Amino acid sequence: MAKKNGKSFAAGIDFYKLFWVFMIGCVLGVVVESLFCLVTHGYIQSRQGVIYGPFNPVYGFGAVALTLVLHPLEKKRWYIIFILSMILGGGFEFISSYVQQFTTGTISWQYHESPFNLAGRTSLQYSFYWGFLGLLWVQEIYPFISKLIEKIPKKVGVPLTWVLVVFMVLNMSVSALAVNRWNERINNIPATGTVQEILDSVYPDSFLQQIYPNMVHVGHP
Repeated sequence: MAKKNGKSFAAGIDFYKLFWVFMIGCVLGVVVESLFCLVTHGYIQSRQGVIYGPFNPVYGFGAVALTLVLHPLEKKRWYIIFILSMILGGGFEFISSYVQQFTTGTISWQYHESPFNLAGRTSLQYSFYWGFLGLLWVQEIYPFISKLIEKIPKKVGVPLTWVLVVFMVLNMSVSALAVNRWNERINNIPATGTVQEILDSVYPDSFLQQIYPNMVHVGHP
């Protein structure tokens, strides 16, 4: 772990470092999923998790979780990191799926047909993927991006961080509201206020279907 030396706005593991890890994870997740879709299906499809920009907060929060839990264990044997990554990634995927359904009445992935799945929200196969990802993250990816983040000048990094914080909070909030309203329209629930009417006008079903082509409306748990 880098020591604070007054020169970098994000030395060590602090709020600024973790936020930039979150942002980079959001983008990398979209890139990896898009490439995976291209290789396995032969086409590019939206893998955004929010309406505005190539960001998927699931991967962003996952990157933060991997960093906080695994970085202190970077010197441990590889199989310990791998197993912990499996548990952490699978658990995080399960919780994320439930939170999405609880807040918006939708899910973006389901593994009911995969062997050794847990309520269709995660599976052993994808836990293995998380294991490899966590191992690669702690040994190669995080050290590299950490150095890049620390090269950002403080006078640029601090204000830019807070601009992006506001942007992502608004982006995630608007996206959640739009998807929740989309789920209400699917269930023939009419708009009962100005906010719902605006959501119906600005974010119609056809628009959201392009952003979230794999989203399934299952209702709130």
